[in-house]
Amino acid sequence: MVAETKGLARAREIYQDRPRRAKELKAEGRKIVGYLCIYSPSEMMTALDLVPYRIFGDMKEPTTEADRGLPAAFCPIMRSCLHLGLKGRYDFLDGMVVAHSCDAQEKTVHVWECLISPPYFHFLDVPGTVHKASQDYFKEGLKDLKKTLESFAGKELSSEKLKRAIEAHNQQRSLVREMYELRKPDPPLISGTETLQVIKALMSIPVEEGNELLKQVITEVKERKDGPQKKPARLLIWGSTIDDISLIEIIETAEANLVVDDHCGGTRAYWTDVELTEDPIDGLAYHYLVELKCPRTYVDAVYGGTSKDYMADLESRFGYIKDYAKGWNVNGVILQSVRYCDCHGFETPQIKDYLDSLGLPNTYLEHDYSEGALAALRTRVQAFLEMIRL
Repeated sequence: MVAETKGLARAREIYQDRPRRAKELKAEGRKIVGYLCIYSPSEMMTALDLVPYRIFGDMKEPTTEADRGLPAAFCPIMRSCLHLGLKGRYDFLDGMVVAHSCDAQEKTVHVWECLISPPYFHFLDVPGTVHKASQDYFKEGLKDLKKTLESFAGKELSSEKLKRAIEAHNQQRSLVREMYELRKPDPPLISGTETLQVIKALMSIPVEEGNELLKQVITEVKERKDGPQKKPARLLIWGSTIDDISLIEIIETAEANLVVDDHCGGTRAYWTDVELTEDPIDGLAYHYLVELKCPRTYVDAVYGGTSKDYMADLESRFGYIKDYAKGWNVNGVILQSVRYCDCHGFETPQIKDYLDSLGLPNTYLEHDYSEGALAALRTRVQAFLEMIRL
């Protein structure tokens, strides 16, 4: 049974013990399907009454078990996920739908399939470009996923079921955006720490349950009198997945409020709705391949050899970040990436150039996704805030 706690307390409760609710649902007869990345279409799982459950790592635990299948010089988040899988922490999963969002993840999931052998496993190839041919290829991949999910669930995935699932997930996206609107005032009505706890909870429970949780959170936050305090710095954080509140707490215990983000543990999964097309797979293919904002995908470029061409290209790629900065009155940006993350590492020089062109102070933090990195990160954050004299 769902606990009686509601709103922020319920989100914190799920965040602190994510497997508990999944195991309760499993005991009720629901099948839990794990996924590692937001490129796995949760709507298709929801439509078959499966529970999508995002697999995260644990930065508080050394990744020794991952040595059985991955090198040390490798994405530490993926190493942590595999480590937890090999330790049995995800044994409650009935299956996995994993996407080729980056090479590190692709290698990790095939090692997972070999060493852990989940009962159901589907690998979804995601093209690295957004051309029409790429979209057509990806749509065929979604059709293959539909077939294996139907076989696994023992049910037919009709267009009507998929459309209803898309509507439920679009409602969740809308509610998440409404929650982010509550971070626009100064001081924000909900903190970055609380927001991350809510988002991580949403990725652990059925979509309908998550939508009810969001409604409770939004109502509670609007009515409470003891929210975040006003601080000089209003920051945006960009980069690799953030799934632990420790990094956010470092920022928010300094003279800063984290008011908006751009990573796949935050806005990236929720900022654009899936269009309800006649064939719902068309809408899913376009959304997941074209509309999601992630450095793993090569978007259409503005070509040319002049500095004007270069700035036009940066604007076409990162203009949405300017919208975040204006909408949330941002006066500083933290770019963060885990070590060995090629996707975000290659993107960082260009996004720094773009932020510099906007006059937005910024700093780059690299870390190894461990508790041992927190002290150094705290020092870097404090130095950045002193540098921008806020």
